[in-house]
Amino acid sequence: MAETLAGSEATEAASGDKPQERDFRRLFNYPLLQSSDMTEEMRVETMELCVTAVEKFPSNNEAASKMIKETMDKKYGPAWHAVIGEGFGFEMSYDLKSLLYMFFGTQAILVWKCY
Repeated sequence: MAETLAGSEATEAASGDKPQERDFRRLFNYPLLQSSDMTEEMRVETMELCVTAVEKFPSNNEAASKMIKETMDKKYGPAWHAVIGEGFGFEMSYDLKSLLYMFFGTQAILVWKCY
């Protein structure tokens, strides 16, 4: 990641842009896993589902989280929850091996299961 930032700073220096004016939204144009206790297979499938939902509904977080919840309910049983947004914190109880917290673009995505 340091190489990517250094490269973008060099590009900005060449183009005359100031570093504080750069658009930080471009830094996360890929899924960035913050934390998860899911199995490898479940984590990969859930991350792909989250990326698909956010790309399908770029301006409607409610529809994207509903898509994630319904798909997870069908695939892994009921009681899944999904939150998508910017600038939120969380503290909750959840079933072990069912938490995923990631970033994609400017959005944070939280998926978990509880009864």
